[in-house]
Amino acid sequence: MIEQINESLAFLKAKGIKDNASGIILGTGLGDLVEHLSIELEIPYEDIPHFPKSTMEFHKARLLYGTIEGKKVLVFEGRFHAYEGFSYFEITYSIRLMHALAVKQLIISNAAGAINLDFKKGEVMLIEDHINLQGGSPLAEKGIDQLGERFVDMSAPYSKNLIERSKNIAQENQISLHTGVYASVMGPQLETRAEYRYLKIIGADAVGMSTVPEVIVANQLQIECIAFSVLTDECDPDNLKPIDIPDIMAAAKKAEQYLIILVKQLISTL
Repeated sequence: MIEQINESLAFLKAKGIKDNASGIILGTGLGDLVEHLSIELEIPYEDIPHFPKSTMEFHKARLLYGTIEGKKVLVFEGRFHAYEGFSYFEITYSIRLMHALAVKQLIISNAAGAINLDFKKGEVMLIEDHINLQGGSPLAEKGIDQLGERFVDMSAPYSKNLIERSKNIAQENQISLHTGVYASVMGPQLETRAEYRYLKIIGADAVGMSTVPEVIVANQLQIECIAFSVLTDECDPDNLKPIDIPDIMAAAKKAEQYLIILVKQLISTL
């Protein structure tokens, strides 16, 4: 594991990537932020030694290095999921690379369904806590103790400092920013009516299939992190409709415009 990370690190360093940038992971349908990035380097994932090969239709699968608001950033456009058949080491490989590149702050985005029916599609939820329902952990793999503490405290997995900054930015820009609990499930199938009811009972406000493994490893490596969900559908078990991918992508694009404002101004404060 360490050897693989070091080989990937050497490749990125040789390309010209410097230490101490801020990290960003962009989820499904959330690529418009890169239009606000002054790009210095663009590296396809497939070119990075040992980096997983994306199978996702809506992910660009590339690493971008440049500046936003005058601050250096590493942007991973596209992520990896357990339902694609990847190990948790592969799913969180980008986080370990960021740590090797001395990233101290990480901003994560995802697309999620709204369990809390006070939330509407096209809006943004700031994740204040999460529930791991994936049935596994990136810290439960053989040899992982070579990369950091195995028994990681998760009492406050999301940075209170970054959360407060984001709330202030939302208020200043009159953005409706919800806060809530994100449930991470295995997928890739969407939930049944009974499962949506269960998620609401256990305290979830939104549900998706990513993010939590990345946050766990970020906490293991003491990377300060924050995460946002763009809400792409409303998961009302009493009025459940069949999945509509074009409608989901349209909702993601609507919410992304608010997310871009939040991320840009948050980056400017780091």
